[in-house]
Amino acid sequence: MFRRVDLDDFEVEAVGRNVARVSYATSLQKQGVLISTTEHLLSACIGLGLDNAIVELDNLEVPILDGSAKPFVDLIQQAGLRQQRRKRSYLRILREVEVRDGNKFIAAYPAGGYEVQYNINFAAPIGEQTFQVDLSRDLYRQEVAAARTFGFLREEKTMRNMGLIRGATEENVIVVTDTGVKNGPLRFDDEFVRHKVLDLIGDLALLGKQVIGRIVADRAGHAMHTALVSRLLRDKSLWEETTETREKTPQRSDSLALAEPVPGQA
Repeated sequence: MFRRVDLDDFEVEAVGRNVARVSYATSLQKQGVLISTTEHLLSACIGLGLDNAIVELDNLEVPILDGSAKPFVDLIQQAGLRQQRRKRSYLRILREVEVRDGNKFIAAYPAGGYEVQYNINFAAPIGEQTFQVDLSRDLYRQEVAAARTFGFLREEKTMRNMGLIRGATEENVIVVTDTGVKNGPLRFDDEFVRHKVLDLIGDLALLGKQVIGRIVADRAGHAMHTALVSRLLRDKSLWEETTETREKTPQRSDSLALAEPVPGQA
């Protein structure tokens, strides 16, 4: 749940029905009130097992910070998590579902835990990269959280003219030129695809529950991520709500972060 303290504490739920824009970031909107760039913070929440929190903002945009989810992870861990009595509810994938758009692809398949596999294929110098992670093994913090967003220097002027990436600097974006990375070093050799995994985890948080299933994406993006969310929410025969993990053990860990509000970004 996002709360705009600058608009009389108006609340916008982090759920698929409130998705508004999905170009270079994911934005939510309810009754004209906008919350933009939600994916990094939501990704951090899912990665840490936090699924019950109120995020207070004094602006329409969630701060980009260093371009990854790591600052949010650090803040949540510093604040601490509180275990609640209520059992955690999961969304378990029962039948495969695929969404395609040209050569872009994203799918969800039944699985015992929460697994994500992502493939990207950009022009040089990035090229093709593939990464997969089993989030049920608590690997998010070390394998995904620190991966930063990236952009091509040749596209900067066009995007700024469109009113996009206004807060982007070399401090929070990996700048890719035609010959390499302008502001290295990278945190991972395959940091680009790891960041796509980070984004995907954040966008799938809009299902409203943590996933039990295997997600596979190829050259997807925010629009494809949220298209999968919409498809799943429309067809409830594809999944079931459960309080059991793959070990069939009830989890009493709906967590609540006791964090200070994060200020908005101009």
